[in-house]
Order: sequence, then structure tokens, then C-alpha cells
Amino acid sequence: MAGITNAAYRRLCAEQGAGLYVCEMITSRGLVEGDETTKRMLVFDDLETTRSVQLYGTDPVYVGKATEILCGEYGVAHVDLNFGCPVPKVTRKGGGGALPWKRNLLGQILQHAVAAAEPYGVPVTMKTRKGLDADHLTYLDAGRIAGESGCAAIALHGRTVSQAYSGAADWDAIAALVEHADIPVLGNGDIWEAADALRMVEETGVAGVVVGRGCLGRPWLFRDLAAAFAGDDVKTLPTLGEVVVMMRRHAELLCEHMGEERGCKEFRKHVTWYLKGFAAGGPMRQSLGLVDSLASLDALLSQLNAAEPFPVSELGAPRGRQGSPRERVVLPEGWLDDTDGTGCVLREDAGETTGG
Repeated sequence: MAGITNAAYRRLCAEQGAGLYVCEMITSRGLVEGDETTKRMLVFDDLETTRSVQLYGTDPVYVGKATEILCGEYGVAHVDLNFGCPVPKVTRKGGGGALPWKRNLLGQILQHAVAAAEPYGVPVTMKTRKGLDADHLTYLDAGRIAGESGCAAIALHGRTVSQAYSGAADWDAIAALVEHADIPVLGNGDIWEAADALRMVEETGVAGVVVGRGCLGRPWLFRDLAAAFAGDDVKTLPTLGEVVVMMRRHAELLCEHMGEERGCKEFRKHVTWYLKGFAAGGPMRQSLGLVDSLASLDALLSQLNAAEPFPVSELGAPRGRQGSPRERVVLPEGWLDDTDGTGCVLREDAGETTGG
């Protein structure tokens, strides 16, 4: 998630028991051409011993070169290729969730990445969606191509590009991919609580789950997940005071990595997620949304009711962006004319950053 999964938040999630966490999505072209914004995103915490990077690309050669740089110069231990982003500015260029429609191009990109990572013993995985829309599904072909290309696993978000983040994730499609693919399948979509993860594994047979929006303002979700998969019946219901401690730790880590001014500014976007469902009023939320120093943050947080219980009405509720389905997916002209893509030249922006 762009602007969310930076080094500070990854450290916070690791402290709560997250198994593997990818950095913000970077572009292959940006990395190869030395784009400064891209390089700033490739910052890792000192305790981040397993470095995982989500890479965006539409050109096989650029993706291969970028993978080589990540493995050779940044010590990355895992490369995840993003073919799930539904944002129009990405799909109109044939990237993200649009790219798997071009089956041969997808295979070429994966093969270049796998070949570049192989000398370093670094696994390459990919993330995708069901397809462009209900009439243009690609996920079964993507699973086959990922296996043939040497990918270590494939993650499926159980929505189409046209759905974006609306509606419910289709876990039946995830189960179908598990049956179809000869590599491990990871499930993504509507994991809001630890119980959802257990249910997804039971119903679909996935090898693991991928958490996106579910951890927004709730990094302790990973503690619950670790406990659940270990067979322990644990559900974290922190009081507002305990959430405040988590908020303060998050802000502290951001300031350590980005400096106090930038760190506090970055923290502002998380305030609404942390306080979702709590009784903190509009003026308080507004003030927290303008915080510019740790001292001012401490002063504001001290005014919250530490004894307020966790709002159980928020359990299982969607978090983050949702929106409505799109009438059509924005694609390059003639994109649907064939499913090949061999020799297709797609130019990506060096500084493109978004989620999937």
C-alpha cells in the first residue's frame, strides 16, 4: 500500500508478529534509471532482516534489470510482482491488473524476473486479480503461467479490476486457483479478523493469506493471526489507552526514519484508522490530523479517554478504501484485441506508486 507500508509501519507490524511484509510498490523503470523517489522508498529498518519488495513493471527487460539490482545491491530476499493494481492511471497504460490479459507478455516478465533472481536464490512471486471484469477473467491462466515461469507462489485478490475494492471478495475463485495451480496459492481479500484468515484457509485450501486494508490502524491484527495459526484462541480488543500507546509507537518510528516534521505529517493519515469507532470527537480528530511534533501529539493523546473499550461494532467491518464498481476498466486502445502481447511496448512512469 503506497504511503502506508514504509519502513516504520513494517517495523511496527513486525513487532506485532507479521510474518512477511512487502515495502511500498516501486517501479522497475524508476529503479533502473535511478529515480530519487524510488530509491527513497527502498529504505529498510535495521531489524528488517528479510527484505521483501513489491515491484511494478510492464517491460520484461526493465523488470529483469530491476530484479537484479534489488537482489545484488539491496540484499532483497523476496520480490513480489504486482499485477493487481486497479487504478485507472495504471491500467490505461496496460499495467497492474490489466497486464495479465496479455498472457505471453506476462510470461516474459515473470521469466526475466525469475532468471535475474535465481543466482541469488531469491524467490519471485506475483499478485493478481480475477481478471478485468466478469467477462474477461485471467486468474487461471495467470496461475498456470506463474508456475511455468518458475514463480514460487501466486497471490490472488478475489476481486476483478472493475470491482476495485467494492463488494465482497470471491473466495470460490481463490479455491479454484488452488485446484488449478501447481504452485502455492495465497489468498487475499476480506481478511478483517484472524477468524477470517482461518476460514479462508479452511474453505479454499490456500497455503497462506495476504493482508491489505485489514491492518490499517490495527497492526495488532498480526498478533491475532500468529496466535490463531498457532492454535491459540486470542482476539485483541485494546482499550483506547492501549491504542494510544500503539499510535505513539508508530509516530515515534516514523520520526526516527523520516525526521520529526515529515514523520508527524506522515502519521496524520493513520489517525482516522486508529480511532475508527471510538468516541473521540471531530475537534480532537481534526487536531490530531494537523499534528506537527511528538510533543503536540503527546499533549493531544493524553486527553483521550484511556479506559474507553474497543468498539466491538468494528470487528469484521471493512477498513480503508471501498468505493463502487467501475462501469468499465480504462485500458490502452485495442488492448482486448488479442491475448498475446509479445513485443508490446508499454512505457511506465518512473515514479509510479500505488497499491493493488
